[in-house]
Amino acid sequence: MGQNLQHTISLLTSTPATLNALLRDLPETWTHRNEGENTWSVFDVVGHLIHGERTDWIPRVKMVLQFGETRAFEKFDRFAQARESQGKSLGQSLDEFAHLRSENLDELRGLNLRQEDLEHRGRHPALGVVTLSELLATWAAHDLTHLHQISRIMAHQYREDVGPWSAYLGVMKCAGHSSP
Repeated sequence: MGQNLQHTISLLTSTPATLNALLRDLPETWTHRNEGENTWSVFDVVGHLIHGERTDWIPRVKMVLQFGETRAFEKFDRFAQARESQGKSLGQSLDEFAHLRSENLDELRGLNLRQEDLEHRGRHPALGVVTLSELLATWAAHDLTHLHQISRIMAHQYREDVGPWSAYLGVMKCAGHSSP
């Protein structure tokens, strides 16, 4: 497909509403259970997305534009949501995610990136040299990964209850991204 900034922004714009439609007002049995030891709950995933909005995507975009390859991105704390989400309800987290995403997309639009800007290179601490285009595509794919993960976590709650139909339910067989 190739990187199309407007298409990427369209997808990123839809994620908060998608999460809200799927998750708001569900009982905690849907949102606070996980898939077993060392796995995340839906609540954890939303917290992870919030942390990414604060510390990952736009800060890294700015680093690519300002420093290029000369300065590596800050390492991302994949477990920060455990401490940052304490005391919050899922509704509060969904609202916070929607607010942060809106601000970040406004900031991204305000950069008025041109096609040639997307070829700027930055440095990831583990992956090495990456382009701004790759970073932005990853932001969108990251959303899709976690939407998939959320559906899988929720389906897992019925793993015993679907009986023989599990043979037809791919979500019950998916093991990808099952541990953080």
